[in-house]
Amino acid sequence: MSRPGEPSGRAGRRTELDPVVYRFGSALALREGPGKDKVDDNGGPLGSPVSPLRPRVSAAANTSSSSSSSGSAPGKPPAPASCDTSPTAAADRSRGSKPGHRRSSSGPLIFSDRNGGSGGGSSSASSPLTNVLPAGNICPSGKITGMVPRTTARSDVLGSGTGNYGHGSIVRGGTSGGVPRIDAGTGSLVDPSARRPTASADPQLVTKAGNEQYKRGNYVEALRFYDKAVAMFPGNAACRSNRAAALMGLGRLGEAVRECEEAARLDPANGRVHHRLACLYLRLGQIENARLHIFSTGNQPDPVELQKLQTVERHLGKCGEARKIGDWKSALREADAAIVAGADSSPLLIAMKSEALLRLHQIDEADSALTSSPKFEMLCAPYLNTKFFGMHPEAYVYIVRAQVDVALGRFENAVEVAEKAKWMDSRSIEVAMILNNVKSVVKARIQGNELFKSGHFAEAITAYGEGLKYDPSNPVLLCNRAACRSKLGQWEKSLEDCNQALRIQPSYIKALLRRADSNAKLERWAESVQDYEVLSKELPHDPEVAEALFHAQVALKMSRGEEISNMKFGGEVEEVTSLEQFQAAICLPRASVICFMAVSNQKCSQITPFVNSLCIRYPSANFLKVDVDKSPTVAKAENVRVLPTFKIYKSGTRMKEMICPSQQVLEYSVRHYSL
Repeated sequence: MSRPGEPSGRAGRRTELDPVVYRFGSALALREGPGKDKVDDNGGPLGSPVSPLRPRVSAAANTSSSSSSSGSAPGKPPAPASCDTSPTAAADRSRGSKPGHRRSSSGPLIFSDRNGGSGGGSSSASSPLTNVLPAGNICPSGKITGMVPRTTARSDVLGSGTGNYGHGSIVRGGTSGGVPRIDAGTGSLVDPSARRPTASADPQLVTKAGNEQYKRGNYVEALRFYDKAVAMFPGNAACRSNRAAALMGLGRLGEAVRECEEAARLDPANGRVHHRLACLYLRLGQIENARLHIFSTGNQPDPVELQKLQTVERHLGKCGEARKIGDWKSALREADAAIVAGADSSPLLIAMKSEALLRLHQIDEADSALTSSPKFEMLCAPYLNTKFFGMHPEAYVYIVRAQVDVALGRFENAVEVAEKAKWMDSRSIEVAMILNNVKSVVKARIQGNELFKSGHFAEAITAYGEGLKYDPSNPVLLCNRAACRSKLGQWEKSLEDCNQALRIQPSYIKALLRRADSNAKLERWAESVQDYEVLSKELPHDPEVAEALFHAQVALKMSRGEEISNMKFGGEVEEVTSLEQFQAAICLPRASVICFMAVSNQKCSQITPFVNSLCIRYPSANFLKVDVDKSPTVAKAENVRVLPTFKIYKSGTRMKEMICPSQQVLEYSVRHYSL
């Protein structure tokens, strides 16, 4: 059953996260208290009478003696360690008494044996001075071996015991960072600066942090926390399900499927995991796998998800039927419908759409669709164990990719990809046929190119024709054959091949160049000028295209009986310095484009480079500029008040005036009046 917050199959929708339930006793063991036989930092049991002190004391010990434990009556809690501030001790210090044990007012000093009793006798003495410390073990008799003076400072603090001398633990770092406190459970001093457990050590806190990031849409950060949780408890299905949700948010569906499959293996009765798997398989276009998980729990399936699955299944069936009969428009329509219905990340449906676009001679769109398709390397094994149109699914995607590459002239890559498809599915007749076609087209292209380079144009035409038998709509072979026919003077046939190539691939620059040239050879100047103008936009800095456009424009004007005097190619923007020069320029029969500008004007500086490029792209027009600061008389005669201002004259008549025009408006006007 669907639950609130479950994904609906769309990328970016957040799903409800699974509560992580830890059923591990070891989680509690992480926090067990100190046991009876716990080993301290010095390697001995805490119950050992051996003093944990080492032959160095802290700087704090310069002013306080080692804490002594006093015997306590039954039922009375032991007194905590304290510094000896008795008058006797003070007197001893003032007299500079020698090191030794003397009775102090703090009470008797009791030494216990290993069994905790008072065996071995006892002795009472005052606390030792702070400039000495025990150099060895404390004997059961109560005697202490030789004392040595303190040499260096060490910031160790002896924790208080439970009535036995030396029972406390050493807390590293002294009291820096705060006042020590007594732990109620152990009776030991606790350094407040000691390192405390962090949230990263607690799996529940880690999962909670991941949930917070997931709710905010920070899937990368959420995945980082879920990775930590899975590393702590790899056998927890909830941790893996949450990780799958973050992967779905990142669009890494193949990894999400593998994570959910593992969660389902760990907890087969988890309905949320199966629901998530059904959504994933539906998005990948795997209808049977999606249906398996929708009904896997034995409960009534979610009617919304079930209807979505049935809709995708219906469109997939129609798509396959349209492909069989070659109805590529219907195949494209059904593939789009299946993607919209929920299978939005299916590489097979995207490949089907690309194949339909290729057959409909929309090569650029087909290539773009394949580029956006998910990679098979990121998908799961169950996805690749099915058949699609009778082929291995990965092999089908490869043959579509190979055909698109051939159409775009990527011949070497096409052969490589087609051979991969054959390796993936060696039994498929369709895969073998497409591999043979690709190799035949590549072979024909190589032979034709060699013949063309050697000047055997007729034989090259035959070679390209052989390749077109295997791929009649290959724009590269058509364009190459058009070049051969142009060399033989077969202008009409060359034009036909170029037109066919451009119908398949409208953005094919070589085919457009050859068609413009063929139209020029046939003296179809209007068509030639039109093609060259398109080329001048695609290749704005190509001098050959600019020159060809100029000559075509001159020829077009001549064919119309227009005046072509003073027209020359490669002119620059001419600067007008006098009113007489200006009047002479605007009286020319061709279009004169005058730019009124000023060097100090920012807008004029911004548009000047574009005007220079127009001068190159439209050589039939006469471009002039008037600096209003240098030639105020001309600006006043033309009543120019705002800069930049553009005016177009033809045979002394003003055709158009533009004040601060955009680049698009300016170019449109220049093109319109320069023809």
